[in-house]
Amino acid sequence: MRDVFQVVWIYATAALGLLYSLVTSGHAIIYKRDSRAAVGWVGLIWLAPLIGPTLYLLFGINRLRRRASGLRGNESERLSLANDVICPVTDLPDYLPPDSRHVEEMAQLNQRLTDMALLKGNFIEVLHNGDEAYPAMLEAIARAERSISLATYIFDNDAAGRRFVDAVAEAAARGVEVRVLIDAVGARYSIPPVTQRLRQRGVKVARFMPSLVPWFMPYLNLRNHRKILVIDGQQGFTGGMNIRMGNCLAEGGGGHPIRDTHFRVTGPVVHELQAVFAEDWQFTTGERLDDECWFGAVPSVGNVIARAIPDGPDHYYDKMRMAFHGALSVAHRRVRIVTPYFLPDAALIGALNTCALRGVEVDIILPRHNNQRLVAWAAMAQMWQILEWGCRVWLTPLPFDHSKFMVMDNMWCMIGSANWDPRSLRLNFELGLECYDTELATHLDEEAEARIADAVPLRMEDVNRRSLPVKLRDGLARLFAPYL
Repeated sequence: MRDVFQVVWIYATAALGLLYSLVTSGHAIIYKRDSRAAVGWVGLIWLAPLIGPTLYLLFGINRLRRRASGLRGNESERLSLANDVICPVTDLPDYLPPDSRHVEEMAQLNQRLTDMALLKGNFIEVLHNGDEAYPAMLEAIARAERSISLATYIFDNDAAGRRFVDAVAEAAARGVEVRVLIDAVGARYSIPPVTQRLRQRGVKVARFMPSLVPWFMPYLNLRNHRKILVIDGQQGFTGGMNIRMGNCLAEGGGGHPIRDTHFRVTGPVVHELQAVFAEDWQFTTGERLDDECWFGAVPSVGNVIARAIPDGPDHYYDKMRMAFHGALSVAHRRVRIVTPYFLPDAALIGALNTCALRGVEVDIILPRHNNQRLVAWAAMAQMWQILEWGCRVWLTPLPFDHSKFMVMDNMWCMIGSANWDPRSLRLNFELGLECYDTELATHLDEEAEARIADAVPLRMEDVNRRSLPVKLRDGLARLFAPYL
């Protein structure tokens, strides 16, 4: 009888394993957009029974696209903007130099990519490191009268983080509506997490997509990487800067200094930042934020024409990557890209090279010493593809530069949270702010030029000079590029 039971158990296990592989491989065949990814997953599923299907469930399925349809709101539904601040795409050349007709094509592309309107009357201020950004943000929080929305990926429970805890707690105590949204993975960068401290101080805080067990939600995928602070619905801050001592270079950077760039935003486009936060908050907590304290009247204060571009693995899938493609396709003179992590896919590599072959100067500015070694190794494995057709790569010295912006023809720039890697462009929730303004674009172009002046050029001979073991290491790291 025992032998019969063992035989039945073996056959039942084999049948379940076969069904497990059939279901997961079928899902990959039907839903994977990239045929190469589908082939890779199907091969892994059948070559590694049980392990392959489990890895696919953990890392290969975008669950959020289905979950989001019932839980996320619609940013455009929250916006009630006066017609006089909306800039029709056809009017854009009136606000730019005479040779800007091609930039209109960029605006038309992004108009179709997102529900957000192109808005006039904004002012964007560049803030360097936590030394400039944190005091400006803390002062704005201290002056808040009605509402504070704060979303970030990393919110460390360190000296810098405690300053923000004190500031939002004091605001909540004086009657300001405060909502703090921290990514569940980013919250774990500190032990104990800062969420405990915030709750103890009476602040309404939520973690974005928490999971105690990894099979309910991939631990490292589908993270909220956006950085948004909106005060009274009228003043905003966005960019790529987290909240941690590393950004405070004047105070030593907490032993791990990080150079970064953030932006203060005023004008009607703040409504779009607030709408993105409100959608994320509703998705996380179920609470709608659509009262006047969150979306009050916002006056025009500057000359920047801007639009928020949300990006994520839900209904905004692939928006940022397509916006990057668009900028590379319409550029006439120069493109400069500053990013800490650079792992473009084959299509983006082709777009970069095509842009350079058209005679456009393409400068890619990266940290020489990366804080993510696997990312740096994988990036180096494909650098020959970037360099072979004329793109220029520059490696900046320490401290590690976490800044993220792109400038095109001194007329258009993209600022925000997105990196040039698959995780950022396909798996994370990101936020970009496209800006049409010669003054701001020229300022950021000059910042890129200053980085180039201090940088070391990466040449093809440097890439080829790597030893065989290093090339193998970098090549192996590149195999994990979709998850780095």
